[in-house]
Amino acid sequence: MTTSWQDPAAVEWMLDEAQTWAVVGLSNNPERTAWSIARLLQERGKRIVPIHPSAPTVHGEQGYASLAEVPFPIDVVDVFRRSSEAGEFADQAVEVGARGVWFQLGVVDPEAFERTTAAGVPMVMDTCPAIEWRTRGR
Repeated sequence: MTTSWQDPAAVEWMLDEAQTWAVVGLSNNPERTAWSIARLLQERGKRIVPIHPSAPTVHGEQGYASLAEVPFPIDVVDVFRRSSEAGEFADQAVEVGARGVWFQLGVVDPEAFERTTAAGVPMVMDTCPAIEWRTRGR
């Protein structure tokens, strides 16, 4: 079932057109879902940008401690944080001019969704790029 949180046009644009994905919570821990999804994004031709307080280099890409420190445009901010903490990253994404926001499976913040989309930034919530690519048969 499709909800407004998973608008097919927003999902399609992010998966097919967006190229630079800032991955909030990405570290060098291969046991974390962010690590494997970042790898998948790279395999699908996306540039990943690790966002983590320790700013590690992950999958060969330089990390940054915050979205504000990234010195180039970001297409999508992909958030791997608890729902209670995720909204601040949606707000930061809007502030830095990101073109889209993606909250991973299980990450839900309806108020952040309302703020982000009201600012004109498409947002996808409570799903994963791997799931969406698989659902689309790609």
